[in-house]
Amino acid sequence: MFAFDNSYQKLPERFYRPVTPTGAKAPKLIRFNTALAEALNLDFSGTDDDGLAAIFSGNSLPEGAAAIAMAYAGHQFGNFVPQLGDGRAMLIGEVVDRNGERRDIQLKGAGATPFSRNGDGRAALGPVLREYIVSEAMAALGIPTTRALAAVLTGEQVYRETALPGAVLTRVAASHIRIGTFQFFAARGDAEGIRALADHVIERHYPELKGAEQPYLALLRAVAARQADLVARWLSVGFIHGVMNTDNMAVSGETIDFGPCAFLDEYDPRKVFSSIDQRGRYAYANQPGIAQWNLARFAETLLPLVSAREEESVETANAALVVFGELFQERWLALFRAKLGLADAREGDLDLVNSLLQSMHDGEADFTLTFRALGKLAGGADEANFLRHFKEQWGVSDWLARWRTRFGSDARTAAERQAAMEAVNPALIPRNHRIEEAIQAATYGDFSLFDRLNAALEKPYAEIAEFSDYQTPPKPDERVERTFCGT
Repeated sequence: MFAFDNSYQKLPERFYRPVTPTGAKAPKLIRFNTALAEALNLDFSGTDDDGLAAIFSGNSLPEGAAAIAMAYAGHQFGNFVPQLGDGRAMLIGEVVDRNGERRDIQLKGAGATPFSRNGDGRAALGPVLREYIVSEAMAALGIPTTRALAAVLTGEQVYRETALPGAVLTRVAASHIRIGTFQFFAARGDAEGIRALADHVIERHYPELKGAEQPYLALLRAVAARQADLVARWLSVGFIHGVMNTDNMAVSGETIDFGPCAFLDEYDPRKVFSSIDQRGRYAYANQPGIAQWNLARFAETLLPLVSAREEESVETANAALVVFGELFQERWLALFRAKLGLADAREGDLDLVNSLLQSMHDGEADFTLTFRALGKLAGGADEANFLRHFKEQWGVSDWLARWRTRFGSDARTAAERQAAMEAVNPALIPRNHRIEEAIQAATYGDFSLFDRLNAALEKPYAEIAEFSDYQTPPKPDERVERTFCGT
């Protein structure tokens, strides 16, 4: 079943607290991710749904499990909190998958921990289903992300604003080490703790850095590079994380914590969905700047390891942070070139991309459908099919003329160009109103919409007739403008 090989528990005990799941009254399996289990080299062929529910609710921890709650701190909306930690999550162990990669197995919602801060440590059904849907959709879109292995009803209610069904999510990650994990030790002046954590991260995620002349500076640069790629990928599909606190930023470079996240319908760079982001700190277009700000906080924790001379450490770390901006811009432009069907890099491409985005904003054009329609236009579709996505079409035809001219000597056929564009411009995203529709039905015991939405999102770049309704943006009365953290 699980061949646990737990490395984080070998770190000093101040890194975590041992915990025991509270247990569920009447666990019932909602969904088990068989394909992911196989990729993790886990064999549950002899386990029925009741057995799976017992395992993934925390009622029956498998042999070799060693449940812990990880300690971490974090900046939440810019304000530093020196102790946060896993308040409703428990790392039960690590496995090595079929590719030789180490993966955490974590239960979310299995009960209180020493870091719960008077909370119950439970999770409501809605946030569990949202994270399952969105994390699996992100994986299908090709974006580095944590994954969902299982979702289980607990048979009990949790109490937030109202009584809600309780549930547990089993999350899989390259690790759950965050920038906030480093901040936890930095806040306590624990230089040896920072060093031990940094060495663990290098060993686990960046082994190529072990022989570097300055391994901790190299670690900062490597984490910055992965974050630059990750955030560029988010923007390329219209994703808004919603709560980019330093405790929600994994040093592995995976998307983690899908609380108030959402995807754009119409393009708006200032768009915010999160109910707790009152000032738009984590708006769509702000995400690269916030990532760089978070990395600056990471750099601060590493300064004592970079150089004994503070001035030299700061100067060196700042240079690494400048590289983040350069890497992000380069990666973002490369992704949007591909979305426009441009096979090479040329001067003026940045303006071409920004001009289209401005027209999309002015015309309230749907982000996903507009780029998908552009691919069809490249393949020979009628121009009217593209223009219909813009409420205000002024200047769009002129932009199309520039776009066609830009193809220049591209030797690809129209069909080849369309195929290349459709490989990077999804037909389907997990739209807010569809997620909410599935959650509402599940709250009353109907999981058919949850299952169907997950099935549709398994192949987001394909146009499958059975799921064509999921391509449609929300009608005015279907719009969901606010998403919630779920704690």
